[in-house]
Amino acid sequence: MNQRKAPETLGEELRRRGMSRRTFLKFCAALASSMALPASMAPVMADALAAARRQSVIWLSFQECTGCVESLTRSYAPTLESLIFDFISLDYQHTLQAAAGHQVEAARETAMKENWGKYLAVVDGSIPLKDGGVYSTVAGETNLDTLRHVAEGAAAIISVGTCAAYGGLPKAHPNPTGAAPVTDIIRDKPVINVPGCPPIPEVLAGVIANFLTLGRLPEMDALHRPLAFFGETVHERCYRRPFFRRDQFAKSFDDEGARNGWCLYELGCKGPETRNACATTKWNRGVSFPIESGHGCIGCSEPDFWDKGSFYAPLPRGRRSSAESIAAAAQMAAGTGIGGAMLSRASRKEDLEDG
Repeated sequence: MNQRKAPETLGEELRRRGMSRRTFLKFCAALASSMALPASMAPVMADALAAARRQSVIWLSFQECTGCVESLTRSYAPTLESLIFDFISLDYQHTLQAAAGHQVEAARETAMKENWGKYLAVVDGSIPLKDGGVYSTVAGETNLDTLRHVAEGAAAIISVGTCAAYGGLPKAHPNPTGAAPVTDIIRDKPVINVPGCPPIPEVLAGVIANFLTLGRLPEMDALHRPLAFFGETVHERCYRRPFFRRDQFAKSFDDEGARNGWCLYELGCKGPETRNACATTKWNRGVSFPIESGHGCIGCSEPDFWDKGSFYAPLPRGRRSSAESIAAAAQMAAGTGIGGAMLSRASRKEDLEDG
């Protein structure tokens, strides 16, 4: 982590490093795109970032596997390095910090005191509640007490990964530690969920960038997820969707259909009921995502995905004929204004009912 004293504004720091206005605008355009904002927001974001001070971030890791942190280190728009060294002050994070022992906990307390009411709290991992939370402790303090303590002075909380967002694998039946998500515990602070096992790194980076530039968390759905990334299902944007509509399904992972890239619906793909940006943002600099790699979606960004199981059992198909007739009408009406838009929405609704 960067321990040196931060300059007064980010703009001063970037100019000191020789970054031109043109380069900075390109960077902000990439941020706007990752957050599903119009290109016209790039100069607005640039002005906001240039005038801002580095954001203090306190990252808490509880019952987790470190996969969420590993995922973030592979972010490329913006990169982890640009976030840490240019835009945020990562004041506490077990995996990435250089200090150890009492120094670490003292750094956290100092950051809280100096940035009270302004810092972002990032949480990955579920919080055990059974028997007073004794099943996961750091520095002699339970995860439950730590979360409540840090949340008290936070401006907002970002729950990273399915464990922090919904309880995840630790919460799976029979849930021996009484694992719970952040939203079950913290109810008096803004909380946004970035689920996934692990989450897509650009989604987390986009949420942080949104807070840095606009001073607020992005618009969320009923499950506290950012709509820009979780507004549509994986199925809606999947490149295999045309095969779904033509009833062309792979029957096994090594048959002719699978080799030809047919839909993986009958092999248990949960894309029709899973909301995430996998099919568009993808992974590893946009190289691929699970379905493109030949494996169906397992629904890891939805609540209780582990207990639902049946990863290789198909979802019920529902009213296929009705869905396809509306889809065809929507295609014919494409570009015809409100009517086409309404038919397109109806098509998406029917596809959900199919899945």
